[in-house]
Amino acid sequence: MRAHEAGALHGNDAAPTWLPYPRDVNHLIDGLWSRNSARNAEGAVEIAGVDVRRIAEEVGTPAFVLDEDDFRHRARAFRDAFAEAFGPHRGADVYYAGKAFLCGAVVRWVEEDGLGLDVCTGGELAVALRAGFPAERIALHGNNKSETEIRRALEAGVGRIVIDSLDEIELVDDVAARLGLRAAVMLRVTTGVEAHTHEFIATAHEDQKFGLSLTGGAAFDAVHRVLQAPQLDLLGMHSHIGSQIFDTGGFEVAARRVLALVARIRAELDHTIDQLDLGGGFGVMYNTQHTPATPEVLAAGIARIVSTQCHELEIEVPHMSFEPGRAIAGPSTQTLYSVGTVKDVRLGGPHHRVYVSVDGGMSDNVRTALYDADYSCLLTGRVSDAQPEVVRVVGKHCESGDIVVKDEYLPSDVERGDLISVPVTGAYCYSLASNYNHVPRPPVIAVRDGGIRTLIRRETEDDLLGLDIG
Repeated sequence: MRAHEAGALHGNDAAPTWLPYPRDVNHLIDGLWSRNSARNAEGAVEIAGVDVRRIAEEVGTPAFVLDEDDFRHRARAFRDAFAEAFGPHRGADVYYAGKAFLCGAVVRWVEEDGLGLDVCTGGELAVALRAGFPAERIALHGNNKSETEIRRALEAGVGRIVIDSLDEIELVDDVAARLGLRAAVMLRVTTGVEAHTHEFIATAHEDQKFGLSLTGGAAFDAVHRVLQAPQLDLLGMHSHIGSQIFDTGGFEVAARRVLALVARIRAELDHTIDQLDLGGGFGVMYNTQHTPATPEVLAAGIARIVSTQCHELEIEVPHMSFEPGRAIAGPSTQTLYSVGTVKDVRLGGPHHRVYVSVDGGMSDNVRTALYDADYSCLLTGRVSDAQPEVVRVVGKHCESGDIVVKDEYLPSDVERGDLISVPVTGAYCYSLASNYNHVPRPPVIAVRDGGIRTLIRRETEDDLLGLDIG
């Protein structure tokens, strides 16, 4: 906590040290907003030519507003960057990580733009298949796949099943045998690398549920078992080190360890691993603390790492694949809210905090409560020349942890009925959405060239009551 830089009489003292005082509280900070977001002549924010006031009137709030051109531009940027970086070797594929956000329209965009699709449950697979995504470009993940999910994937002809445990080797082999099919599989290994991220989204250190340990010997044992399984074809190895990663340092350590396993497999089992998937986890800018790298920088850096390690081990560079999700979906979307109450709470002496309550909350964005995530926000329905003041944006739920934005500057005249937007909510916010307090989930709309299209409609109370058969 710090005092306002202009003195104790300005604003309040609730700003964290990393939060800069805004020169213009109405300004859209570069990197936080989708590529087609800007203020119009009337001062309201437009996304792809659509005024947020029109969205509020026609669609209602809260609403997820997805900039279609931005989403697709980011997907193609990753596709092209990794294809170019690994072009001199054996090439690279990019799979969109559907867990970030998935619906039928997104599936079709991903297919049209030439990416693969990574799914991790039967439900995600069902969305992909219903939308007509080519099964051979689908990868199925999951640390506890059911027999039903495996059967559906094999019957559909998915391109790869990523095996996550020794038990699963036997299960996939058995299901494939009963279907009279062969299963193309990869093995997910844990490299002992912990990305610089929240404990709950770091996925490659040893003490967690994902993958087969390199250091414990389970990974090498798994390779041997897969090679002996009658119905399994080993495509390659898979490693994912976490989420919200801003540089290539973690990938360097992970690649070195996985490629060492690849060299050992060739030497001891006389088998060549032709494919390597290094996962995703590329970070995005949620606020001014974050400085994500571009797809081009990430791809070139990882290509140098892999090429160097393969040269030292005297093995060929495998065909590579990567799985960005957040970095494609996250910045493409903002959540539009209407302000309800504004409450100035005295904390003792001169200390106080301003709470701005909106008509959504942790049911549409639980990441602040779950991961202690920091978001930004902006008054988007109008501009204001009022003094900036630090506020806390909170939801309508009966929960003290129902915080959407912990700390951000808004104009001090923010009031009931105002529209505010929280950027970078395209990844995991809808995917993690709930009906806490029996609140219906918001819609997801796509905006493009001045038009609005509903991707996922708003839930209704009838939807909720329809599930209650007691």
